[in-house]
Amino acid sequence: MPAIFLVGFIPMLLVAIGYRELNAAMPDAGTTFTWTTKAFGPWVGWLGGWALLAATILVLSNLAGIAVDFFYLALSQVFSNPDLATLSSNTFINIGTFLALMGFGCYITYRGLDATQKIQTVFIIFQLVVLAIFAGVALYKAVTNTGFANLAPALEWFNPFGIESFSAFSSGISLVFFIYWGWDAVLTMNEETEGEHTTSGHAAVGTIFTVVLLYLLISVGTLAFAGTSSEGLGLGNSDNQENIFAVLSGPVLGSLGIIMSFAVLISALASLQSTAVSPARTLLAMGYYKALGPKFASISPKYQSPSYATIASCLIATLFYVLMRFISTSVLWDTISALSLMVCLYYGVTAFACVWYFRKVAFSSGFKSFVNKFLFPLLGGIMLLVFFIQTTYDSMDPHHGSGSEIGGVGLVFCLSVAILLLGICVMVYQRYLRPAFFKGEVPMEVEHMID
Repeated sequence: MPAIFLVGFIPMLLVAIGYRELNAAMPDAGTTFTWTTKAFGPWVGWLGGWALLAATILVLSNLAGIAVDFFYLALSQVFSNPDLATLSSNTFINIGTFLALMGFGCYITYRGLDATQKIQTVFIIFQLVVLAIFAGVALYKAVTNTGFANLAPALEWFNPFGIESFSAFSSGISLVFFIYWGWDAVLTMNEETEGEHTTSGHAAVGTIFTVVLLYLLISVGTLAFAGTSSEGLGLGNSDNQENIFAVLSGPVLGSLGIIMSFAVLISALASLQSTAVSPARTLLAMGYYKALGPKFASISPKYQSPSYATIASCLIATLFYVLMRFISTSVLWDTISALSLMVCLYYGVTAFACVWYFRKVAFSSGFKSFVNKFLFPLLGGIMLLVFFIQTTYDSMDPHHGSGSEIGGVGLVFCLSVAILLLGICVMVYQRYLRPAFFKGEVPMEVEHMID
């Protein structure tokens, strides 16, 4: 329902405003890690950084996996050979293609902000044009009764109270968080951006508005064209839900349906490359502030990018994907649900860090300061906390996610707990190796980590 996208937008916007205020006060490539450390101390800061790293590094593997599927789907459409689409199910071909795509994303990220900006500009323009065409044609066909369901857009579609239960609502919201997630990547590049105190913060808020408008347009167009029937092209048909764009691209765009496959492929590649930016700079900050080994603070002399951290994050994502391809693809796809919890966690912690950091100045600098530095981040953090608790409870159900379980407990919950426990273990080990950071002896003030 479009209502889910609209409601999910609210906490995202409130949290983004908190990020903007923190960035204006102390622009730092470490974002969540640095800001939560300054607000709540090294232990909470380290775990906040870990949640960000877990979410961003592991999702790299899922994004590259999606790119592999749509790469062969696009090839099958170009050469009118459906058998080409099945190549992605071959484990060795899949992994080989994955390595090539991951290598591409890692290379562009390694080359720094200039290369990233050029690639992303082309990718984003192509995606926006294709998605706008798809949504517009879908709406036109629905209005002219040449679609499948031909529903007239209704205000009820935007009513969140029409969802049958809070559990279903919360599950939908956590998925929407995953869809919206990624706008904070622009903030990790604040030290490399002109107007570091303002540009990245405004870009983050602007990204949120762009994404919600785009998804509302697409969801309305898709719903009007296909409806919610469990038969045929209906969105309720379980056979369509794995890859709805592949199913609807032909009926909506006809012979031009292939551009939709290319748009999703390019979207996955763009997300893969942009997502690699965030963990690299978080690892850079953790290395710089001595929360991790000094190698993570390495900067490429030629490209002025976090070289070691970029390669390390991509290698970890690659290793995880390859192992899961051989062990269990269910675990691979359930990480998406688990990562939604990680996103709620580190966004929420950062929102509360904004509230705590500005708790004094927010009440003494006028109403606007109170709203932006305290009220909005507080409300956003509380919303994320509620969704985190509800989704965590729901994830214990064995039927949640792929339906896999361990001892009667849902695999999504087990993965989430395992990720957090691993983070705690690594943190304790780093405390043993690098006590200065955890004792608060490392100054958290720096001019620039990246020139």
